[in-house]
Amino acid sequence: MLVAPSKTEVYITKREHVVVKDRSQYLPLYKAALKGDWERARRFLNQDEDALTAKITALSMTVLHVVVGTGKAIHFVENLVNLMPSEALALYDDYGNTPLNVAALVGNTEAAVILMRKNPALLYMGNNRGWLPVHRAALNAHRNTLQYFLAAHKDNMDSKSLADQSGVELLVSVIDSGFFDVAMSLVQHYPELATFKLENGNYALKAIARKASAFPSGSGLSLWQRFIYARVPIKLEDYYENLDGVDVEKLVGKSQVFVPMCGSGWLIGGCEKLLAMLWEIIKLLGKEQQFACAVPHFQCLQNMKLMHHQALHLVKSLCKEIRSLNEETAHASLYETAVLQAAELGIHEVVEEIVDAFPDAIYSSDKGDHYLFEVAVVNRCENVFNLIYQMSAYRQYVTLLIDNSGNTILHLVARLAPPHKLDLVSGAALQMQRELQWFKELEKFVIPSYKEKENSAKETPAMVFTREHKELVVRGERWIKDTSNSCMIAAALIATVVFAAAITVPGGSNSYGLPIFSNEIVFIVFAVSDAVSLFTSTTSLLMFLSILTSRYAEGDFLHVLPERLIIGLVTLFLSITTMMIAFTAAVFLVFGHKNAWVLVPVAALACLPVTSFVSLQFPLLFDVISLTYGPGLFGKQSKRPFY
Repeated sequence: MLVAPSKTEVYITKREHVVVKDRSQYLPLYKAALKGDWERARRFLNQDEDALTAKITALSMTVLHVVVGTGKAIHFVENLVNLMPSEALALYDDYGNTPLNVAALVGNTEAAVILMRKNPALLYMGNNRGWLPVHRAALNAHRNTLQYFLAAHKDNMDSKSLADQSGVELLVSVIDSGFFDVAMSLVQHYPELATFKLENGNYALKAIARKASAFPSGSGLSLWQRFIYARVPIKLEDYYENLDGVDVEKLVGKSQVFVPMCGSGWLIGGCEKLLAMLWEIIKLLGKEQQFACAVPHFQCLQNMKLMHHQALHLVKSLCKEIRSLNEETAHASLYETAVLQAAELGIHEVVEEIVDAFPDAIYSSDKGDHYLFEVAVVNRCENVFNLIYQMSAYRQYVTLLIDNSGNTILHLVARLAPPHKLDLVSGAALQMQRELQWFKELEKFVIPSYKEKENSAKETPAMVFTREHKELVVRGERWIKDTSNSCMIAAALIATVVFAAAITVPGGSNSYGLPIFSNEIVFIVFAVSDAVSLFTSTTSLLMFLSILTSRYAEGDFLHVLPERLIIGLVTLFLSITTMMIAFTAAVFLVFGHKNAWVLVPVAALACLPVTSFVSLQFPLLFDVISLTYGPGLFGKQSKRPFY
């Protein structure tokens, strides 16, 4: 009879008369189990009956532990289990793991099925840490094994075996492994799990709040990936209902809910059908060899989008269950840490849902008395800070809050950003520009008196900014000088070459000093390209020279230095391009009249330096232009009201 354990009960089965012998004599059996050689193991077991239950490893594992842990040779497991009495399947190793715990650890679902058929009580036998097999499967992210164990638990739901601290541990482990649909099903069947805390202070909402990759804001998608992401259709699964008809051999659930990707009204149905049709076409193309490499990228984005929807749905469900508690103090203890953690990691989706469910969460503060938006500013999480643009006039109040050191939000943004945030921007000069942009943006929100307000250390925000960024200014100056020196050398060489080409025209001159090819269209192309190359290279040279002679004050990194760097890089690129055009035209004038084919390889090779410059320097140029003239980091992200 299957009996579930109580909250404090731990199932450990011991065999009283286990023959302890020298482990070396079991070495052939050990090797046979590792290799999955049943015939060799059977011969050994026929000679020594005690070998079935003997501890054959240094960790006191039996042969069943070993073969289950290999994750293969299922026939070996089945034959071995048939020879053993059911109580022998509950023998444990030094860590208290039964063979079923080992199967959960390695994700050996087939072995788990065989063991459970022989001894169903194994499902409720924990190891020395009290972890049941279902916990171990969740911790090691073995989805199929976890699904099988949950289906087995569901068959005995009256026992409420997961409706306590054990269930909270399982829920947190499932969330950590990224199985948000499974977590959703647990919350649906055991709502109380959303409101329990573990002894270490961990709980479900906190666990999902630290999973930045589970939400769009933490995925770091590129432009084209975001374009595809917004259009791929997905389906949500009602996981728990699928457990009724779970097939332990296939472990496949059925998709039930289609998430619309279009607007509202009568367009939804048409858009759904169109997107579904396009997706089916893409999957069919994936079967063709020439398209096979591209389709997995679409599939990956679709899976990511499904995960994001599941995670957001889970957050909403957890907030709903917490809100059902009667005590407001219980609410605060369950959302404060989670919302601050989400703000620190920049997961604005979680912050929005928590504040929507608990408006007082906006006043949550950490040990340093830093409030929600202050935590976002300190950690440079623009996604969370931008929620302030979606607020009403109440935004003026949240920017008035002061921490226990007398720091305003402007003092906090004056601090140096965390290293992992600085590293997102290439080059110390651009990092300094980003820091200045943050500081200038926050100045717009604070009242005038806060701009000169002193904290407990008698420092104004400007003083804090100067002290914190002193080293970054030095590194920024060094970086931009090194970049300018390198580009100046290239600009000077180009100017020298194209100036010499201008006075020694291809083909020479006639007796009157006029170029022989002056009437040729190609010669005009040569002359114009050479002139443009000279002018742009000279301009680039002067721009980089002006950078070297700049004063390098803090404010110069915001606009002056980046703008000069942009002009210098753009004109350098134009000078290289036009120089190659001039060279190609000159070669054609000299050799191309009788051999026109010469132009093709010369033009192709002329593209090499231009392409090299674009591939090597364009990322830097793009970063500088986007940071200086782009839409910027700040602004309203959606039309959804926030507080």
